[in-house]
Amino acid sequence: MGRGKLQDARVDELFQAVLALENLDECYSFFEDLCTTSEIKAMAQRLAVARLLRQGVTYNDIAAATGASTATISRVKRFLHYGADGYNLILDRLEAKAGKKD
Repeated sequence: MGRGKLQDARVDELFQAVLALENLDECYSFFEDLCTTSEIKAMAQRLAVARLLRQGVTYNDIAAATGASTATISRVKRFLHYGADGYNLILDRLEAKAGKKD
């Protein structure tokens, strides 16, 4: 899967750190220290946009629901369809996990 120009030893260490997180509280602690509130909110917004795009929601409705600009929605759509398949991978897993709770 998509490593390309992003991969180096520091990025590997960052991703290993993320994989070492064991629960939601640890994620909050780590990401609060690592990122600004705006960066975390922006990543969460992009994931929400990807979920809504997969559900076939229109750009206008996505913008209204998430506050994302049409440029952000277009960018997420491009990566959703032509990216490294990360959005689809995680959304499939989240949906499978949600289905197990029902």
